[in-house]
Amino acid sequence: MFRFIVVCCAVAIIAANGANIPDAAPSQWEGRIVGGSTAFMGQFPYQVSLRSMQNSHFCGGFIINNRWLGSAAHCTAPRTVSNTRAVVGAIHRSTGGVTHNLARFINHPNYQAQTLANDVSLIQTINSIVFNNMAAPVALGSHFVGGGANAVATGFGQTGRNNPSSTGLMWVGLRTITNDECRQKFSSANAQRILDSIICTFTRVGQGTCMGDSGGPLVSNGNVIGIVSWGIPCASGSPDVYTRVSFYRTWMMSQMA
Repeated sequence: MFRFIVVCCAVAIIAANGANIPDAAPSQWEGRIVGGSTAFMGQFPYQVSLRSMQNSHFCGGFIINNRWLGSAAHCTAPRTVSNTRAVVGAIHRSTGGVTHNLARFINHPNYQAQTLANDVSLIQTINSIVFNNMAAPVALGSHFVGGGANAVATGFGQTGRNNPSSTGLMWVGLRTITNDECRQKFSSANAQRILDSIICTFTRVGQGTCMGDSGGPLVSNGNVIGIVSWGIPCASGSPDVYTRVSFYRTWMMSQMA
């Protein structure tokens, strides 16, 4: 997933979130971790794998509470709950974990598929998630995070643009950059998409997210601060772009109430 880790990112507190974490788009953008490391059992218990009925992973997500998951709208908008399953507690792409049937998707009402604006969604499970060392929630970030913050991205995506998907959960340590810095690294067309609702990471070439990581979490200091949304695949020198969770936290909380 990370080669060194669009569409679709951290230190978590094991006591609160069950994690022991190092401190540290549309089809052409979607991705997996590049330049990262293999996760061990229970290291990122908030990670979710969204899968088809044929058990094929297509996007990531994260556990918010025992009935709700977070992800990217570009992962859920094209699908229905009847053809999607969520697997929690898995560190392998196709085996292990607990599979949950889904009650509904709530995509942000202003989600725009062409630009990936407002790329955030909530997923409600039919049955409650049982928390343990392998499956546990992560807190929604409530404060604006600027540049220079250490974060961790996780996912089951590809380890490079032309590489196969990872068979196991991967993680990569990244650093956030300011939105101004992010705009400067993109063409004018893509720079216009870097709004206050976006957070970016860039550490170095060969480290970032790739296809299959979409919808997964960017975590810093025990809080999910970003949702993998889009980027220029994969870890090729452009920033990775995430939906900024603090910007949407009020909306997310209101929908789960």
